[in-house]
Parts: sequence; C-alpha cells; structure tokens
Amino acid sequence: MTRKQIDTPVNGMPGAIKRRPLTQEDYVAGVLSNDRTILGRTITLLESNAPKDYDLARQVLQALLPKTGNSIRVGITGVPGVGKSTFIEALGCFLIDAGHRVAVLAVDPSSTITRGSILGDKTRMEKLAARPQCFIRPSPSGGTLGGVTRKTRETIRVCEAAGYDVILVETIGVGQNEGAVRAMVDFFLLMLLPGGGDELQAIKRGVMEIADAVAVNKADGPNKEKAELGREEYARALHYLPPATRGWQTGAYTCSASTGAGVPEIWALIEDFRRITRSSGVFAERRNRQQVDWVFTMIEDHLKESFFEDPQVKAEIPAITQQVMKDELLPTSAAERLLELYYSTRERSGGK
Repeated sequence: MTRKQIDTPVNGMPGAIKRRPLTQEDYVAGVLSNDRTILGRTITLLESNAPKDYDLARQVLQALLPKTGNSIRVGITGVPGVGKSTFIEALGCFLIDAGHRVAVLAVDPSSTITRGSILGDKTRMEKLAARPQCFIRPSPSGGTLGGVTRKTRETIRVCEAAGYDVILVETIGVGQNEGAVRAMVDFFLLMLLPGGGDELQAIKRGVMEIADAVAVNKADGPNKEKAELGREEYARALHYLPPATRGWQTGAYTCSASTGAGVPEIWALIEDFRRITRSSGVFAERRNRQQVDWVFTMIEDHLKESFFEDPQVKAEIPAITQQVMKDELLPTSAAERLLELYYSTRERSGGK
C-alpha cells in the first residue's frame, strides 16, 4: 500500500489532503511493514474515545497480538529537570548504533483545566527523532495517574508488532502514581539529580521501592563529585528497602546524558536484568501478571466511564458538588447518592 492510496487530494487542490478510512487489513499490514504513517494512525485509533472506533481498534490489536512481546520495556521517571529526555536521546542513539530499533512513548502532562498538552518531546530529542530506526510518539496523559495514557499498553504492543525491540516509556515525573508505569514495563529506572540529602527526603519511599535502578544524572563537570556523593547516599537508602524485583538487587549509579558517560553501563545493567530474570522465570511471571492487571484496569476504566456518562449522575453532579463545597453534605453521603442514582438507572434499563 502506498501513500497515494491512503491520502488523496481534495478537489485537486495542492496541499489539501483527505485521508480515506483504513480497513482492519490496512492497519495491520501497515504496522507489520513499519509504515510510520499508518503506525501513527493506528495509535491514534487506539487512543480514540469515540465509540465508532472501539470495535475496529480491538480487531486491529487482536490481529497484531501474535507479533507482539518481543521487546524489553523500560520505564523512565524522575524529578522535573533531571534530564529524562536528554538521557533517552543519548540511550536511544546508543542503542540504534548497536543495531536496535527504538520506540519512545513520551507522555506529556495534560492541563487539568484545558486538557491540552505540549507534546514537545520530538523537539527535545531532535537527534533521536532524525534516526529512521526510532519512532517517537508524544501523547497527552489526559490526567491519568502515573503520567501514562490510558492506552499506553496498547501502544507498546503496536510498536512491538512494527519491529521495535526496545520500548522506552518516559513519564511525567515523581509525584504521580508511578505504579501505573511499573505495571506495564519490565525494567523501571528512577533518575535523580546530584546532591542527595534534601532531595532524598522529598522522594516518596514508594517510588524508590518500585525502581530496578537509580541513576544520578548530570554527573559531569563540577557536579561529578556531588553526583558520586548522591549515589552513595541513595545506595545506602536502597539497602534498607526490599528489592523491586525478586532475585534482583536495586543499585544506584551515575551517568551524564549530555556527555554520554555511564549510558552504555546502564544499558548493560538492563541487559543483565533481562538475562537474570528470564533465567529465573521472573520476567515471564511479571509479564503474565501485567496481562491480568490490564484486564482489571480496562474494567475500572469502563465502569468509571459508564458512571460519569450516566444521564442522572451528570445532571446531579453540579448540585451535589456545591453542597459538598458548602459543607452541607458529607463527601461519603454525596458518593452514596450518586451511586444510588447510577444503580437506579441500571435497574430500569435491565442492567444494560
């Protein structure tokens, strides 16, 4: 299938392109041949909340499923300004030079007011974006906890089907529910700034507990000594925490995304992790558990959507919200009233 078969001029006007609807076969063939245009359109289809797209998206994903799973999935998080994008660019270029194909799922924070997002990751990773062996997909988080879109799991599978063997998922950063990321990747990397001390106090213990490695970035120039001191402090803290992965000891390391120092060593660490956990069965065990988690996450999403789209609930929320804000109604009573409205709608419709 060629680009001309997908995009056709509108009324012969140059620059005015009308995209014809793609069939399931078009999507599947395009992804498997790594047609980047169709790959992007497939992810857009999966991210769509339009009811008309749901069945087609499910059919496409089901057809691609046998071609998925052949990658290492790495989640990368860290405090704002730690240099996640710079690190991902350095790591991605290193991996491509080593013969890998890299997909970067970079999640931008959506505004809680406008629901808009910056989607600027391609501009922050210009060198990596220019490499044909890399596919970067910036997606809005939509307010999802953990800084990951509701469809990130599906996007990972599509990129795997397209032949990308390393999937890097960049999250918004520490402060959200990073467990959402942990539930969809194999290896979880926490990036920190040099210094330790006060920063260590500011990091949630829960984030440290789910990390498979801690990397102190910007370990160059005058920061090099400070980074090493920070690494030692984080290493001591990790000593008192249970390992995030059975049979693997979480350690602290230093790197410099700007100079590339330490980046190959972190990739070697990830490869060691994959080798050790595969031989012990922990790798497959985690993947299987994540599949089950996926099922129940989808159920939660569906129930939440069903609840807030209920006509009675939507009509009553403004008044109940005002009552709660004025301390005229307890939050627990407000929740019970809304749930009663939802259940009454279900009963009248026969549970549909």
